[in-house]
Amino acid sequence: MPAPEGGTTKERKGKKPHKNKPTSKKYAKYSNGKREGKICPRCGAGIFLAIHKDRMHCGKCKYTEFVKQVK
Repeated sequence: MPAPEGGTTKERKGKKPHKNKPTSKKYAKYSNGKREGKICPRCGAGIFLAIHKDRMHCGKCKYTEFVKQVK
């Protein structure tokens, strides 16, 4: 029986070349393994304050610090 076009089935199968996946955007907030930002004074280490236009807010305990805007 003749072999199918393109060689035998073993020759057609094989590993695909590895492609590096782009890193997720969530890791852009970190630099050298450390997170930039202020830690929540109520919750402690590991909980960061979200930075908004006019305030910094903790989503866990609802702590908010308002930032004075310079005009």
